Amino acid sequence: MAEQLPVTVASNQQYGQRLAQQRAQEAVPMGTPPTSVPSPVRKKPRIIPGELTPLTAPTARPNEPITAGADFGPGPNAMGAGIMPVMEPTDDVLNKLIYLNTMYPNGDLANLISVLRDGGQ
Repeated sequence: MAEQLPVTVASNQQYGQRLAQQRAQEAVPMGTPPTSVPSPVRKKPRIIPGELTPLTAPTARPNEPITAGADFGPGPNAMGAGIMPVMEPTDDVLNKLIYLNTMYPNGDLANLISVLRDGGQ
C-alpha cells in the first residue's frame, strides 16, 4: 500500500471548518505526491520570416483549376470542396430550412420547404 500524507488543516478558520476539513481528509486519505513532474505543454513553433511559401512561388496543385471551390467555373463547387455556404443571418424560418437542407439534404425537409414556399398550399 502506498504511503499516505498526514492530515493537515489550515489555521484561523471559521468555527467548525477545521474539524470538517480534518474529517474529510481522514475519510479520503491523500496518497503520496507523484515522484515525476509532467512535461510542460509544448508551444507551437515560431514562424521565421522567409520560411513560408512566397506568393510568387509556382502552384503546388498544377492540375487543379483556379476556380476549384467556387460556385462557378471548372472544378468542384463549394459544397464539393467541403466549404460551408455563407448565408446572411436571418430569423426567417424558410431561409434556415433551406440552409439546413443544403448542409444535410433530406427529402422530407425539401417537401417542407416546398410547402412553405407555396404559402402552405
